[in-house]
Amino acid sequence: MSTSDDLPTLPFLRPNPLTTPPLLRELQARGAVARVRTLTGDEAWDVVRYQEIKQLLGDDRLGRSHPDPEHAPRISDSILFGGPLQNYDTEAADHARMRRLLTPFFSARRMEALRPRVEALADELLADMARRTPPVDLHQALSFPLPVLVICELLGVPATDRERFRLWSRDMADLHDRPRAQAAMLALVGYMRKLVARKRTHPEDDVISGLCAAEGGTLPDDQVARLAAMLLFAGHETTVARIDLGALLLLTNPDQRMAMLRDPSLVTTAVEEILRASTTGGGGLPRYPREELRIGGATLHAGEAVLLDLGAGNHDPRAFEEPERFDVARQPNPHLAFGHGPRYCIGAPLARVELRAAFERLIPCFPTLRLAVPLEQLRTRDDLITGGLYELPVTW
Repeated sequence: MSTSDDLPTLPFLRPNPLTTPPLLRELQARGAVARVRTLTGDEAWDVVRYQEIKQLLGDDRLGRSHPDPEHAPRISDSILFGGPLQNYDTEAADHARMRRLLTPFFSARRMEALRPRVEALADELLADMARRTPPVDLHQALSFPLPVLVICELLGVPATDRERFRLWSRDMADLHDRPRAQAAMLALVGYMRKLVARKRTHPEDDVISGLCAAEGGTLPDDQVARLAAMLLFAGHETTVARIDLGALLLLTNPDQRMAMLRDPSLVTTAVEEILRASTTGGGGLPRYPREELRIGGATLHAGEAVLLDLGAGNHDPRAFEEPERFDVARQPNPHLAFGHGPRYCIGAPLARVELRAAFERLIPCFPTLRLAVPLEQLRTRDDLITGGLYELPVTW
């Protein structure tokens, strides 16, 4: 056991965006749970093996809330995932109610019905990209606009404001500047509040109008606005990063790209492998035990900070053969990219539709696509909770 003076400190260094941090590999080899120091200087338990992560994701003795949130250990200064959220006494009931409200809007059936529109948007973006003179930033050409356009249509938000959403989302995701993140959150919620008032009187076939009508129309405007703001953020930020990193995985593994060119039906398993391989670890979902529990030989006390490192789990050799190998035909692929159990991501069907639309088109449209800069020159968004890349210059 490390002393408090020599704890491994997050974030762990990694050679490039696609490599599991070497220190994480060392911790994983030693055991399922490691004591670490977070960005805020607090101590936390880092759960780094697949089986234990999956077990704790389904354990109702862990939650997002804390009985003393002002003095709780934090993971970062992020307002979204840096520390405790929700009311300690009502967390379970509040979470169940939120899922009842939102899940119908993101069901697999509704997302399947949305597929033709997502595919049409992807076609438009790639056609526009093809008209440009390379090199082109794939992040700006496809990775960012596709999820933003889709979530805006779903929610009923004007896509013409997407540059404002990009700036607000970037600031909300900041890991270090809490006042900046809070200001961005207030600005986005304020924007949504005006939109909610409009939807009350002029409802349309969209999620915000649906939330306005939910529970007999009794949800307060402020609650609908906050839900809409979080849906806008969560509905595009992580998918942006997955498209960036998925494209990078294909560009740096030409044999896998060629396999998809030869057999387009591989897109289904390729999307799952992109979801697995693009989360490389060195961070995780913050949780707080509500009572003492034992996992992986460690005793986690009530109120301590616990990180469930999904990326580490997705690269655990005990769960995945040759986890560092990118294999678009990998089966089975029980990755944890969307979590597991009662908090499994409700946006998973939407993300899968978007990723499939992007990658079943990108490779055939640009069969000679390649990086326009060395891999080592790519800048990762390490200051944001969603990660990903600032830009992805490509040529063909």
